[in-house]
Amino acid sequence: MTVKGVHFQGLEVVGDPVALGARYASEGADELVYLDISATEEGRATFTDLVSRIAERINIPFTVGGGISSADGAARLLEAGADKISVNSAAVADPSLIDRIAGRYGSQFIVAAIDAKVVDGVWRVVTCGGKCITDRELFSWAREVQDRGAGEVLFTSMDNDGTRKGYPCDVMAELSDQLDIPLIASGGAGSAQDVIDVLTAGKADAALVASLFHYGEFTVSRLKDCLVKAGINVARNVEL
Repeated sequence: MTVKGVHFQGLEVVGDPVALGARYASEGADELVYLDISATEEGRATFTDLVSRIAERINIPFTVGGGISSADGAARLLEAGADKISVNSAAVADPSLIDRIAGRYGSQFIVAAIDAKVVDGVWRVVTCGGKCITDRELFSWAREVQDRGAGEVLFTSMDNDGTRKGYPCDVMAELSDQLDIPLIASGGAGSAQDVIDVLTAGKADAALVASLFHYGEFTVSRLKDCLVKAGINVARNVEL
């Protein structure tokens, strides 16, 4: 089931992932992102049958991640119909995983998901669904995954996730300035203005939005209308 929480905790079921994906695709979402945030912690692999069912129902690109720890694991998901795969905890533990997947399939197929939070004034990378704080620093790790062959970075602020208080635009902007690959912002969208802010002041190339859509407060088309009125090119800007 599709779930949503705050800081990756208190997860609530919000719907069937296949049905929601089909609905959002019909409403005009540019891409979908399916992240199994507890897969690493629970030691299970992302289910390929779910990926196959999603691929049968939607006609837009989608990324899937959670529990991917090998190039063969990535292969199974891509063969099942995923357009891209996302790696996070396993890549932090073994950065060469990014090199292997990128070398086998190309950078366009791999998204480096980075979860981070402020610890003693420093943005630290966290893994295992936000439960493990590492010694890696956000910006240096983002540059490393780029150098290793990741085609995109999906940055989620653990401090903002689920709070609906907006994305950390200053950090997003700094991260964008340091990267040459697309940056997807995640964590904190509570209004159309939040999305506008992260795509302008935050310099993100795309915004991942969840709660606004999952709880029926906005449709994709309505959000895109708001972006257009703000002078933003909506092509490939809204992800779920």
